[in-house]
Amino acid sequence: MSHAIFLHAAGDARFAPFNLREGAASETLLDVAAVGLCGSDLHYYKDGGIGSAVIAAPFVPGHEFSGWLTEDLPELGLARGALVAVDPNQACGQCQHCRDGHPNLCPEVVFIGAPPHDGAMTERIWVPKSQIVPVPERFTPSDAVMLEPLGVAIHAVDLAKPRLLERVALIGCGPIGLLILQVLRTVGVGEVLACDPQPHRRALALKLGASKAGASVAEIADWTKGEGMPLVIEATNAPEGFRDAIRAARIGGRVVLVGIPDGDSYVVPAAEARRRGLTIKFSRRMGHVYPRAIELVAQGKVDVDAVVSHRFSLADGPDAFRRHAANEPGMVKSLIYPHGPADDAR
Repeated sequence: MSHAIFLHAAGDARFAPFNLREGAASETLLDVAAVGLCGSDLHYYKDGGIGSAVIAAPFVPGHEFSGWLTEDLPELGLARGALVAVDPNQACGQCQHCRDGHPNLCPEVVFIGAPPHDGAMTERIWVPKSQIVPVPERFTPSDAVMLEPLGVAIHAVDLAKPRLLERVALIGCGPIGLLILQVLRTVGVGEVLACDPQPHRRALALKLGASKAGASVAEIADWTKGEGMPLVIEATNAPEGFRDAIRAARIGGRVVLVGIPDGDSYVVPAAEARRRGLTIKFSRRMGHVYPRAIELVAQGKVDVDAVVSHRFSLADGPDAFRRHAANEPGMVKSLIYPHGPADDAR
């Protein structure tokens, strides 16, 4: 009997037996090596859903994951036991949005780990063979897991279109924010001013390349003498994140919103945005970015392991949800290992 972490409702995560479904001919079975606890997983735990995606019945979360093949996949040049990553986004490929190059926005998407589709916080999972992502042999399970959030960061920077030596404000230094920070450093931006209320996250931002890190956007205003920044990227879970991004931007600036706010609502002062004449973009998931994510990790240009602060067994997964929801000091990014944390060195 397998086990999994189930989300039953807001604030209700349980470790319980799991009946693995039958796979289809188009799928392959993975032994889950590691799975990340993403901010969206945390929203399901805290709010019971994200927009129209609500917990109507207990489901298994987890869309950032890596696993070991249980069979040969000669069509991909992979043998049984190979470590692979998985793209959780199975777009329809037929709608206008997919044809326009936006599979991340497909209304008919089947997304692993978003209700009602069970995810990877379990020991084994069936996944479409088309979603398998081969990784270099020297990658660890955590390296492979972190390709998905790194892909989200790459997509956000793609939307931002930072200019050479342009100054950037980063609002939110959680896992996605810290990955965005590292991607920004690879594309030749200038000064990056970071903002986060938690001291340990500000310290990590400085270690990973931020020029300055403050507790609030008021410090960004001070540092820029009230002018604001030409480019602002927001990656928080706060309803005030949109407002703070607006206040950090200069007149004529650009804002990219990456975070999902608690309660699925923003606090937005309309006049401040209008009077600045801001260009605002919303970022959701990612496009076809896995090859670049793999190269950034393989070449050592992005340190994904630096973002991982905690590791848990599957049985302790509900505690990981509780501790993140409580915003305990020191928490940044947690990974769950269904077969034990030692698997990272398998």
